[in-house]
Amino acid sequence: MSIGLNVFKSNSKFPGIAKLAINLTAIGGTSFRCANLTDANFSDSILKHTDFRDANLTRTFWHNVKGLEFSRLGTTYLANYQIRKLVTTLQGQDQKFDGLNMEGVNLKDANLQDASFIGTNLNHSILRNADLSRGILKQTQLDGADLTGAILTGAYIEDWGITSTTNLESVRCEYVFMRLPTKDDPNPLRKPDNLRETFADGEFVDFIKPYFDTLDLYHSQDVDPRAISIALKNLSDNHPEEELEFVAMERRGHNGLNLRFKTRPGANKSELSNEYFANYGRIKKELPIAVQLRLAQQDAEISTLKGTIEKFIQTRTVQTETIQVIQGEMVVTENRGININADGNINDISSLVGGDLSGVMNLGTISGNVSNAINQLPDKSESEQPNLKELLLQLQEVIQNDGELLDPDKADLLEQVQALAEAKQVDEPTRKQGLARKAMKMFDATLKSLPDTAKVVEACNKLLPLILKALGLPA
Repeated sequence: MSIGLNVFKSNSKFPGIAKLAINLTAIGGTSFRCANLTDANFSDSILKHTDFRDANLTRTFWHNVKGLEFSRLGTTYLANYQIRKLVTTLQGQDQKFDGLNMEGVNLKDANLQDASFIGTNLNHSILRNADLSRGILKQTQLDGADLTGAILTGAYIEDWGITSTTNLESVRCEYVFMRLPTKDDPNPLRKPDNLRETFADGEFVDFIKPYFDTLDLYHSQDVDPRAISIALKNLSDNHPEEELEFVAMERRGHNGLNLRFKTRPGANKSELSNEYFANYGRIKKELPIAVQLRLAQQDAEISTLKGTIEKFIQTRTVQTETIQVIQGEMVVTENRGININADGNINDISSLVGGDLSGVMNLGTISGNVSNAINQLPDKSESEQPNLKELLLQLQEVIQNDGELLDPDKADLLEQVQALAEAKQVDEPTRKQGLARKAMKMFDATLKSLPDTAKVVEACNKLLPLILKALGLPA
């Protein structure tokens, strides 16, 4: 194929030549520069050498249009080859459009089966009668979008950004999944719950209406109460205008936790969700555990919420008065949160943790709390069970004296020793087993980073099965 034809291909090796050629050939052609083409219909048109720079292309219909690759598209969504192909062919089955800015596109009657729109901006788009069967709509922004008559059967709608302005009239949907599938759970939170049931006509819209004005923050695994409480405090501090109000805490699946908040009408819940989870992830990954501990101790709101989440995880219940306290404290107008920039830099922590981070971790205090919990245990074992008090004291000593463990890891493991001591005082078998299982997971995660020959690894391999036995739990 000649260079002359190659320069216009989407993967051209001559982008500069292609741009120059298009600019030259567009001279004298039709110009819609800066024109308002909202709701215009160009279907079946040939639009070679046309100037669309700075035009308003909201809801413009492009089905079967030819020649756009030879036109001046500027910074409009048509400049993106993948979007341009989609709006002209309306065929997006099995394709990924994750993270694209597709605001205002017209995808009426499009085939979007099994397509992925994770984090995609589809605000004010037209999706009338579009087939989104089994589509992935996780955190998809759909404010002002028109889904009249669209097919959503089997779609994954985790944290999707619908609002009161999203048009769901006559949506056809037999069932949806509230979460993305995993290897262990291929049908996550299917609605209706009964696999033999489906939504009747109109039932899906009735089911989804309560979600219009609530922000749902779902944590599927590795729930970290400290990081959650800090990230929520940050979100509330950074957006007092959104009027965040705590509504409910829900246990979903084996390890899932959902936090539900009311917001002001019109709040961009998708943006709030994106900001929260980005912040939460960075806190877990980059904010030292020592700083997290000090924040949880010094800030009343963080401490209260952290304690409530931990209690809920352990018991699956939260007292009403506790929720009311959090609800009253979550709306904070003073902007003094922990700011973590997009590049991962952490700012404004010193005022909350006392400046010098080197002295933040007080292992003596933590160890003292552990000793107090262990000392409340009986000195003698029940029947022929191993002596739990002695075992935990041995484990505490090994952790404190191990030179290969970093202080943050020591703090985490000592907290789990305290949890195991407190588990002995719990009468409810399910709760006791939950406390022990959580502690074992923390030990396992920390010890995996150490060589098998490390003293603390050898000691834990020996002591932990005996501790479980002393608690009357299977090893």
